[in-house]
Amino acid sequence: MGEMEDLIELAKRRGFFWQSFSIYGGFSGLYDYGPLGAILKERVYRVWKDTYMGIGAIEIDSPSLTPEQVLKASGHVQRFLDMAVECTQCKTKFKVESLLDEKGIEAVPQTVDEAKKLMSGLELKCSRCGGKLGEPYEHHLMFRVDSTGEVKYLRPETAQGIFVNFRLLKNFNRDKLPMIVLQEGKGYRNEISPRQAIIRQKEFNMAEVEVFLDPDSQGIFQPTMNTIIVLHDMHGKNHEISIPEAVKTGIIKSVDHAFFLEITLRFALSIGLPIPRLRFRQHRKDELAHYSSDCWDLEALINGSWLEITGISDRGTYDLSRHHESSGEKMYIDGERFARVIEPATGIDRVIASLLVSSLSKRESGYSVLKLMPEMAPYPVAVLPLQKKDGLQEKALEIFQKLKLLEPYAYYDDSGAIGRRYARQDEIGTPYCITIDYETLEKNVVTIRERDSMEQIKGIPVDEILSTKGFLGNPVLNKFRK
Repeated sequence: MGEMEDLIELAKRRGFFWQSFSIYGGFSGLYDYGPLGAILKERVYRVWKDTYMGIGAIEIDSPSLTPEQVLKASGHVQRFLDMAVECTQCKTKFKVESLLDEKGIEAVPQTVDEAKKLMSGLELKCSRCGGKLGEPYEHHLMFRVDSTGEVKYLRPETAQGIFVNFRLLKNFNRDKLPMIVLQEGKGYRNEISPRQAIIRQKEFNMAEVEVFLDPDSQGIFQPTMNTIIVLHDMHGKNHEISIPEAVKTGIIKSVDHAFFLEITLRFALSIGLPIPRLRFRQHRKDELAHYSSDCWDLEALINGSWLEITGISDRGTYDLSRHHESSGEKMYIDGERFARVIEPATGIDRVIASLLVSSLSKRESGYSVLKLMPEMAPYPVAVLPLQKKDGLQEKALEIFQKLKLLEPYAYYDDSGAIGRRYARQDEIGTPYCITIDYETLEKNVVTIRERDSMEQIKGIPVDEILSTKGFLGNPVLNKFRK
C-alpha cells in the first residue's frame, strides 16, 4: 500500500476519519472526523488562527448559504466550473484536466472548445469499464439551493462573506489599512470525482484570510525568515532559496505577497510539517483563477505527488470593485480607490492529511507510530495501570481523575497487556504514557514513558505530575530533554 492508503486504514481503525453514512454504503466525497480527528482538526485550526492573530488579524463568521447575486458579482456563477466528460457506458464522470494530466499534458481548459482540442487524438477511455468517453461539457462546481423563489448557493469559499462586509469591517478597524480578516468554516464544491478520502471532498473545512492593503503602497509587510525552501516557478524551474532572497532576485514580484508566503510557511512548520515535504509552486497563467493576477501554492508531498494545501493569491482590486458595481454600495477606501487584496486560503482537511502522512512511520517491530508534535497530538498523555489487579486499577483511576482536572485531554486505558497499550498509544500519537505500578502503591511514584524514544523514567512523584495545569507544560518532562 502507498502512504495515503496506510493512513486511510489507520484513520478508520483508530478514529481519525472515515467515510460518512457508511451503514448505507457511504457517499462519495463526504467524510466524518472521528473522536481523535475532531480534536486534531481543532488543534490545527487553533495554530492557524493564532498565527494570524499574532500579526493583528480580526475574525468574522458569515453564513454558508450565499445569495445568487453575490456570487454573480464575484464571477462564480459564470466561471466556477470544470470541463468534464462522461463514459457512454457506465456513466462515470471525469475531470478533463485530470485526464490530460495522466497523459503528461499540463493544461487547464477554460472552454468546451479548448477541452475538445486538447483531447483530440489522445484515445482516452474510461478507467473503470474501458468504455468510450463522451464529448466535453461544463460542470458547475457550486451546489444550488432553490427555495421559496430565492436562488442561493452553498458557498464555494468563505472569502465573499468577508468582501461583502468590507465597509463594516473597515469602520470597525477605524478605517486603518492594512486590515487582516480571517474566517474559518465549511466550503462546498460539487466535485466531479472526489478521491483520496479527505483530500478532495464535496464538503470540506476552509481557513481563509483576506489582507486589505492600500493599492499604492508596497512593502508594508517584510519577510524575514532565512529558512531555505524550494520555489517552483511558473516556468517549471526550481529555486532552493529563502523567501526574502526570492524577493530580492525577483522570483516573487511583490514583497507583501512574499510575506504571506512566509506566514503560511510558519504555520506549516508550527504544526510539524517537515521542510523536505514542502514546496511553493507558482501558478501558470492558464491555471490562475479569474480573480487572481498571481498565486503561489504551498504544496505537500503525498504518495510521491505534490498536493496544494494553501493558495496565496493576489486578488488585486477585483472583488471589491465587482461588489461596488453590483450592489451600488461604495466600497472605496478613499476617493475612488479600492483596496488591493492578498488571500492565503488553506484547506484544513488537506493539511491534516499531509500532517498525518508525514508523521506516520513504522518501527522495526512492524508497529506503527504517529510522531506528531506533542502539542498537536489528540491526547497529550495517557494513564495506564500495569495490571487490573491488586489495587492498581483503582489507584490509576484516582490519579487519572485528578490529572483530568488539570489536563482535559488526558486519556485512560486499561484494556489488554501493557505492551499492547503502549503500542496503541504510539499509533495514535500520544507522546507520554504514565504507568501506575506496584511502586505507585508503595511510594506514590509513577513511571513516564516517551513515545519516540520509548525511554522510561521511573520514580516520579505523583505530586509532580499533578503540579501544573496542562500536562505538556509540566517541568517533569524536562527529564526527557536532557
